Amino acid sequence: MTGSAKKAEVLHSGSQTLIGALQRNGVKQVFGYPGGAIMPLYDALVGSDLEHYLCRHEQGAALAADAYGRITRKAGVCIATSGPGATNLVTGIANAFMDSVPMVIITGQVPTALQGTDAFQEVDIFGITLPIVKHSYILRDVADVDGVVDEAFQLAQGGRPGPVLIDFPKDIATAVTAQSRYVPEADYQAPILDVVAVQAATDMLSKARRPLIIAGGGIAISDSIRSFREFAARTGFPVAATLKGLGVLPTDDPGLVGMLGMHGNGAANHAVQNCDVLMVVGARFDDRVTGHLAQFAPSARVIHLDIDPAEISKLRKADISIIGELGPALDGIRLRGAASASWRAQCDAWKKEFAWRYDAPGDGIYAPGLLRELSLARKGKMTITCDVGQHQMFVAQHCHFEHPLDHISSGGLGTMGYGLPAAIGAKIARPDSTVVCVSGDGSIMMNIQELATLKRYGLSVKIVLLDNSALGLVRQWQEIFFQGNYSEVDLSDNPDFAAVAAAFGIASRTINRPAEVSGAIQWLLDQQGPALLHVPIDPLENVWPLVPPGAANHKMMKSK
Repeated sequence: MTGSAKKAEVLHSGSQTLIGALQRNGVKQVFGYPGGAIMPLYDALVGSDLEHYLCRHEQGAALAADAYGRITRKAGVCIATSGPGATNLVTGIANAFMDSVPMVIITGQVPTALQGTDAFQEVDIFGITLPIVKHSYILRDVADVDGVVDEAFQLAQGGRPGPVLIDFPKDIATAVTAQSRYVPEADYQAPILDVVAVQAATDMLSKARRPLIIAGGGIAISDSIRSFREFAARTGFPVAATLKGLGVLPTDDPGLVGMLGMHGNGAANHAVQNCDVLMVVGARFDDRVTGHLAQFAPSARVIHLDIDPAEISKLRKADISIIGELGPALDGIRLRGAASASWRAQCDAWKKEFAWRYDAPGDGIYAPGLLRELSLARKGKMTITCDVGQHQMFVAQHCHFEHPLDHISSGGLGTMGYGLPAAIGAKIARPDSTVVCVSGDGSIMMNIQELATLKRYGLSVKIVLLDNSALGLVRQWQEIFFQGNYSEVDLSDNPDFAAVAAAFGIASRTINRPAEVSGAIQWLLDQQGPALLHVPIDPLENVWPLVPPGAANHKMMKSK
């Protein structure tokens, strides 16, 4: 064959290569917002098999990708341009980092030759996000694109998941190459299970008189739900859940004593304060869980199971640590006997003593009762996404969850504005589920522009908007701890939220009386497309119980 007859070498731009690498890594949907420096990537997106969802703010794109990653356990992908596009992603990146969510972030960047010159829309997003990513890259050579993308997905999804940033300069996006030279590191390898530690945990738990398990979000992240449920069933140990651990056991499971912590159930908080062995599975002793750390589980020896060695003894010293995949570790602990009947009876007594009540006085709608009825009205799968505030705690306390995927909430960062974009990501990731966003009048205004995203793509997300005309949780703290000195919490000039939804072309309704609740819930769930139920509630209603700052968990403040 003559040289002229040789097959022509196929050249691809950096953008075409990146799109191909995303598809090779199993990506089907991405969330983003175009702009100048990222425009070559959007040019290559046309005609690809990727389904792009145009959110109306980059933060919305990042938070939608976050929820998508939580549900699929595969990295959610978000894309933005340089400068303000990249900085608008930062809150979503931090949210994913705090809650160990796999995510790959692609940001446009000014051309390599202009970096460091304060060029138009140039920011050092690599440096800005260093504390809130698992890893980050600045692409310097088009031949590296394939390998960098592969490695980014391995890192985002392996071990303790997290966000990985790829900064993509415009000249690299437009450069062409016929080869890829970057070889990614080997796939993540889980730590080898320490059988000595497993045996030590078995011995300690076998001798425990008052054992308690704390179930954290790591159980769902590692897809260890089956192993955990089998372990809880065969041991009979009572289980308390963190906010992110809700749904690991169904809400009505007899072994579940409830959510513990600042706004936890009294049964869970009393159980943790009285246990003698505390087995913590995939949780990190967050301050909202422990209260006063020195007084947390004061008589308990601690067994801590986690994939991340950095969490072991970071806050509470572990007597026994098991570092590795949770499923094999739980399967390896085989006890002699089960939990004592007297301890189970005590936990059951606390559950009865501190059971939630729904006979609230007054003529207005009682939010906890409405949310409980909503979650029990499910027909098939229901995923509830939350914003942050009083309504978030009401959801955690009163909704019924069969599975962790039923409850998507911003835990570590506490991001207001999370609920609506998260509902978008959740519906795309879990299309066969009824997706309900529960928001407050403060939170909904943070990303209300994403109503346009719901309408554009016909996403059948249901919104329950609890409107107390205030920043409720801040107002509650100002009432209790700042002598009622209310500062910048009044939202009584809110718009007519039902009218706002209607302006976006979304079905909406407002209710004001308890007698309307059941019919309104049915109306909401029966809507074929997106819909919003606006529910004004008592501005003075508080979330109870409350563990005050600096107090032990059992010293809960209760409603008057």
